Amino acid sequence: MLITLAGFTWAQAPGSPPNATARAGTAQHDGQHDFDFLLGSWKIHLKKLVHPLTGSNEWVEYNGTVVCRKVWDGRAEIEEFNVDNPEKHLHIEGLALRLYNPQSHQWSIYWATPQLGAIGGPPVVGEFSGGRGEFYDQESFNGREIYTRYVWTDTTTKAPHFEQQYSDDGGKTWETNWITEQTRATR
Repeated sequence: MLITLAGFTWAQAPGSPPNATARAGTAQHDGQHDFDFLLGSWKIHLKKLVHPLTGSNEWVEYNGTVVCRKVWDGRAEIEEFNVDNPEKHLHIEGLALRLYNPQSHQWSIYWATPQLGAIGGPPVVGEFSGGRGEFYDQESFNGREIYTRYVWTDTTTKAPHFEQQYSDDGGKTWETNWITEQTRATR
């Protein structure tokens, strides 16, 4: 079965969700080192949409740090994420776990917070192609099923760019709700 989402076609095994599939008809490269650009320490600026999928334009901004290290000889990475907004007394602390599947040549990205005390939700799954990384999942948000997309760009620069986007119309349109700009931390 083939599934098309946001212009990409995915080969789907019967009974498996779209995020657990490999892109159909695409030559696969060994993407084990695709996230190596994130290794090390970063200063981060985050813009977060306060009320996604409501038509709101209210954003809140945070500053902080990210530290990323590889494990399993680069087949996995762990990222510690800490940002604050002192004016609004807001803090986001999280842990991203990225796991590389050498058979599918794709990454699964999991997110955990200390408030949850566990890895939350399904992973976003995807890969890099042409310098752009796209990762998808389907999850529940405010009682509705939506698609989530992570997009990495500018990964060969000193300031990688990340966006998280939601779609509540099956991937026809996407609303950006999380934007990070990163710069290498100097010692």
